[in-house]
Amino acid sequence: MINQINLTDIRSFVLIARLGNFTKAAETLDVSRSHVSRQISSLEKQMGVTLLIRTTRTLRLTEAGKHFYYQCEQALHTIDQALLSAVDDVEKVQGEIKVNCVGGHLGEVVIAEIVNTFMKQYPDVSISLDFSSNRVDLIEEEFDIAFRMGALDDSGFIAKKLLTIEMGTLASPEYLAQRGRPLHPKELNQHHCLTGSVRKWHFESIKTKEHYDVTVKGNLQCKNGRVLVAGAIAGNGIIRVPLIYCQQELDEKKLEQVFEEWVIPSVDFSAIYHRDRYQPKRIRTFIDFVKQHSELFTRIN
Repeated sequence: MINQINLTDIRSFVLIARLGNFTKAAETLDVSRSHVSRQISSLEKQMGVTLLIRTTRTLRLTEAGKHFYYQCEQALHTIDQALLSAVDDVEKVQGEIKVNCVGGHLGEVVIAEIVNTFMKQYPDVSISLDFSSNRVDLIEEEFDIAFRMGALDDSGFIAKKLLTIEMGTLASPEYLAQRGRPLHPKELNQHHCLTGSVRKWHFESIKTKEHYDVTVKGNLQCKNGRVLVAGAIAGNGIIRVPLIYCQQELDEKKLEQVFEEWVIPSVDFSAIYHRDRYQPKRIRTFIDFVKQHSELFTRIN
């Protein structure tokens, strides 16, 4: 009986589970709601398992449905990649690549330069470049590659370290002259701070190796590093950003390091991509291109 199950029905089930709604799934598939409903009923009947609990108001997966959804989603992604690889022109790099990256200098300057150089070399490739600070799910949001800062916990993906990023706690000389210079991270609560997505700032003592965490309250909250740098230059507060965002401003003495003894541990900047056996040639080529042009990351100041 299992051998007679239609793969199309499984695809519809995965889409319904992902969207949480029969109507949205039907619209995406361009079929009627009754059609996808019949597909799920047929699938459950052939399997002899209830996958979805549905009422007039709610829709939820059963425990069996949750396990089935997770395994099918992974399997269908692999099938899709194999199909793409099979139909891709083996002699030509073409098609769309979906890329996610942090914004600021790293995304808007470095990755943008890599993307533009790649597209000039491969004009039949189109790239969708998304800047966002949140940790996207590559499979759920259908990204081919992501560039991320910090520790990585995506064991199902391959990570390629591209750069070690030095962090700094910075302020303008005018701000420090007016408000005073904090000597310990705990004193940051007495200062104006400008924050991005991270408000818990971690420090390490150069002398004693002591660690200290402080949760700051930002007078300005913005996930764009350039905005934070501009705010600090204007004298509005203290920022915690990668030094590569503002090396010129440091050199010109528009900003300076706040602490002498306390530093922020450096973080990695990495490329993350699927651990696929089958990958379209455009994806393999782009990943290799990023690795080959890693020298761009050494001259981003």
